[in-house]
Amino acid sequence: MKRTKIADVLSREDYGATVVVKGWVRTRRGSKSVNFVALNDGSTIRNVQVVADVEKFDAEVLRQITTGACLSVTGTLVQSVGAGQSVEIQADAIEILGTCGSDYPMQKKGQSFEYMRQHAHMRLRTNTFGAVFRIRHNMAMAIHRYFHEHGFFYFHTPIITASDCEGAGQMFQVTTKNLYDLKKDAEGKIDYSDDFFGKPTSLTVSGQLEGELGATALGAIYTFGPTFRAENSNTPRHLAEFWMIEPEVAFYDIHDNMDLAEDFIKYCIRWALDNCMDDLEFLNKMIDKTLLDRLHFVLEHDFQRLTYTEGINILEEAVRNGHQFEFPIYWGVDLASEHERYLVEEHFRKPVILTDYPKEIKAFYMKLNEDGKTVRAMDVLFPQIGEIIGGSEREENYDKLTARISELNIPMKDMWWYLDTRKFGTCPHSGFGLGFERLILFVTGMQNIRDVVPFPRTPKSADF
Repeated sequence: MKRTKIADVLSREDYGATVVVKGWVRTRRGSKSVNFVALNDGSTIRNVQVVADVEKFDAEVLRQITTGACLSVTGTLVQSVGAGQSVEIQADAIEILGTCGSDYPMQKKGQSFEYMRQHAHMRLRTNTFGAVFRIRHNMAMAIHRYFHEHGFFYFHTPIITASDCEGAGQMFQVTTKNLYDLKKDAEGKIDYSDDFFGKPTSLTVSGQLEGELGATALGAIYTFGPTFRAENSNTPRHLAEFWMIEPEVAFYDIHDNMDLAEDFIKYCIRWALDNCMDDLEFLNKMIDKTLLDRLHFVLEHDFQRLTYTEGINILEEAVRNGHQFEFPIYWGVDLASEHERYLVEEHFRKPVILTDYPKEIKAFYMKLNEDGKTVRAMDVLFPQIGEIIGGSEREENYDKLTARISELNIPMKDMWWYLDTRKFGTCPHSGFGLGFERLILFVTGMQNIRDVVPFPRTPKSADF
């Protein structure tokens, strides 16, 4: 007989039907006459209760039904008299597919998240991480669906690249060279002529530059793929390997870009509320009791739009009125998360989009404003998390972009292909980047970014 997923079993009302369910034991309790087994197969946060009359089953089979064991159960669907579920299964046959010993790492109750990170290959089976990764799947589906419905094309940019989009130099090098016997030139520098690509290459930090090429041909594209930063940051907000969503649109100015960012992020949150409510209610109860309120908060408010300069003025006024920040605030500073959250949570009490940042703290490709000091950048700031989206109108003027590249000493030989978009039929265009894991942090209420990716990659940690 064909297996039925537990998510589907729990929605059925054809009592008396025979069903087959398979999954892992969450708990087993009972008496001398009857056992109650909570079974979960990952399709839902909710377990199905299996009722096993002790006299029907061999004692050895019942002994092997321990937390973590994998079972196949054939039984009759019956209406539940207990609280918490409408149906349960009266077991007729139980097959032990996989036993689980007492050394199962997820055996204990109330393990810390740090403990579970050490057992990331097993933490996936817990209620919390099952909920997180079902939501992660749904967010990926929402992203693809949103852009498809709005006429964007999914554009695959390279993972191996010779360009450093952010100009920070924190990239993982890709090479086939023998590191124990490096060929060097007359100046003692490494000679890459015998490397696979014949020159230094790295894992990408962003698909944006290549995405701009797509936008100036297809009109509107988005990337959604892995990106890498060799940033030695052991914080709850940083990963060495993470996923990015980067739409890029021809003929968009910064105002169009802000409209897109607000509409897009609201769509994703609405999708979560419409499609993941069981998991969200669990996380709201167990992880963050303000989660659902915060999700509704974003949906119910238009995002406040103001310039960086206006934001600095508000923050300086807060300091004059006695508010204390850990980091100093002045015009030209790159805002810290505490500054961003003050604007969102305390001053405006709504999501904020900050624009027109000083050019010195933003990337070379952002369009210069007429004041010569600021660029048409935009950051979307959220409660609890601070910046969740960063983007800009791009500099489409060849001479201005060339001057900015020279000013920052970026090797022109590496940028010729990017400059060609400004040389041959340039056009206004804009885009932004959203770190996928930052979105999952916000939607799940989890506190550490390492807990919203299945197998986190961080400094000195590349297990599993």
